[in-house]
Amino acid sequence: GKTTLVKGIARGLGITESVTSPTFALIQEYEGALPLYHVDLYRIGSDAEVDDLGLEEYLYGDGVTVIEWPEKAVPFLPDTTITVTISVMDDGGRKIEQKQGAAANDR
Repeated sequence: GKTTLVKGIARGLGITESVTSPTFALIQEYEGALPLYHVDLYRIGSDAEVDDLGLEEYLYGDGVTVIEWPEKAVPFLPDTTITVTISVMDDGGRKIEQKQGAAANDR
């Protein structure tokens, strides 16, 4: 479901290239109405590794940054963060929850 969500965001930004999971690349970049940065932190083990990625440049830039496994980057996330949680229900359906940071509407 995570990459499917990113594909929908990409489509909304006018991105026509194929969107894939960045598991091995860690960050995939796409050009559209705004740049889209798809980040997968699953294999990241420490704040130092997050810092080495240069994540703050993406987070505080002019694009849209989507992070899989964002709990590994909490100290770096701005107050404009919008968190989307996708849960699998007992019946196989999906539950989607969204929570906005204090300044999310300012962007």
